[in-house]
Order: sequence, then structure tokens, then C-alpha cells
Amino acid sequence: MEEQEKDTGAIETPVEEKEGAIQRATPSPDTAATMEAEIKRLTESLEQKTKEAEENYNKFLRACADLDNYKKRVEKEKGELISFSNERLIKELIPVVDNLERAIDHIEDESNHSAIKDGIKLVLDSLLAVLNKFGIEVASAVGEKFDPKKHEAVSQEESGEYEPGTVIKEFHKCYYLNGRLLRPAMVVISKSPETLSEIDVVPEGETRN
Repeated sequence: MEEQEKDTGAIETPVEEKEGAIQRATPSPDTAATMEAEIKRLTESLEQKTKEAEENYNKFLRACADLDNYKKRVEKEKGELISFSNERLIKELIPVVDNLERAIDHIEDESNHSAIKDGIKLVLDSLLAVLNKFGIEVASAVGEKFDPKKHEAVSQEESGEYEPGTVIKEFHKCYYLNGRLLRPAMVVISKSPETLSEIDVVPEGETRN
């Protein structure tokens, strides 16, 4: 019986130890105030970061909208540029058309072919001047060595005046735009005259050895 009482007394926690444990578990007023201040600081920081996140998201949405509007504006300007890119050239060519119309009227009233030719040549010169203003150059190929990069041969003709492979005629000239080939010249090139082989005439009554 005494042994049981001793065992029971051994496992019981003294009252003083329990009170000390409770005191240790309960924060002091200074510690509580510090924790409360820290919680308040973290809450304010979270609210600030949340506000900044919302502002950045709104900025992102505005940037996306601005980018979309910019793309639409660029596409519109690009379409207008393509549609009216030749406007200046056309304006320059209209007076040339006027001169051609006047030349046609002049042909009907004029029997002097020389004057007609001179008038047409003036119109042609004005047309070439307009083309040159826009970087278009016309080049004659006659007399040049045949170059497949800028000449298109349609036939060959025998010539004793030119070396073989030389352009001796052209059906239309070569055109360049700012140094880039627009259209090759259509040409005729020379070749060596064919040497006719002599025909041996065998006299009557003789046989060829």
C-alpha cells in the first residue's frame, strides 16, 4: 500500500512547476506588443504590395491595348503606302500623256513627217527624264559583249563587222531601277560567217581517186 502511494506521488507534477510552465507559455506584455507591431507591419506591407500588383496589372493592360492600337495603325498606314506608293510617279507621267495626245492631234493636221518625228522625240525625251528622276535608267546593248545576266538572245546572225558573241541588234533595251535590273534587253548576237567548203568538180569522164 505504501509502495503504491510512493509510485503515485512520483508521477505527479509539483504545483510550482506547473505554474512556471504556464508563466513561460504566456508572453510578457513587451513580447505581445512586439508581435502585434510585427503583424501590423506585415499586414501593411501586404496591402502595399497588393496595391502595387494591381497598379502594375492595370499598366500591363493599358500597354497591351496601346500595342494593339499601334499594330492596327501600322497596318492601316502600310496599306495606304502600298496603295499610293506610285502617286508621285503617276503625277509626273500625266503631262507626258498630255503631250502624246497633243502629238496625235498634230499628226492629224500636219503632213510634215519630220516635224511629227521631232515632236514624238521630244515626248519620248520627257518620258525618259521622268523615269530617270525615279531612278530608272535605260541602256542600249548594241556593240556590247553578250551577257546572259542582262541580255536575252533571240537569234544569231552572221557578221564580219563584229566579233562573235557581240550584240548587233536589239528589239528592246535594258532597264535598271537604282542599279537593279528591271528587264533584260532582247537582242540578236553575231556569229562567225560560215566558211563554205569548196566543191570539187570532177571533169566528165574522170573518176575521183
